[in-house]
Amino acid sequence: MQRIKKALLVIAGSISLGLGLLGIILPLLPTTPLLLLAAACYVRSSERLYDWLITNKYFGSYIRNYRNGKGIPLKAKVMGVSMIWLAMSYTILFVVPLLIVQILLFGIGAFFTWFILKQKTLRPSNRI
Repeated sequence: MQRIKKALLVIAGSISLGLGLLGIILPLLPTTPLLLLAAACYVRSSERLYDWLITNKYFGSYIRNYRNGKGIPLKAKVMGVSMIWLAMSYTILFVVPLLIVQILLFGIGAFFTWFILKQKTLRPSNRI
């Protein structure tokens, strides 16, 4: 039973990691929470995968800084909010004709903007 649990956690962590990586280029997928979920799954199932994830040169510092309570870099916040509203504005204005869907998309954009902005901002002196 323990092996099945670990295998399911590795699968869930890998899916979360994949979605988190997609979130780097797709504005509606929240990168940091998905990477944190991947780390949580890996820490409970595979020490090797967890170590690889938190020491990764591209996104390991994001996970370490966030988990240590230091926050998200200002550049990442600005980029995230900008990408959300560029994609939402285009979609609302030019793609979706239904008002109710436009309102729903606006609400989703507002929620993720709020989520990003409420996170603590990482100061350059606090980086790992």
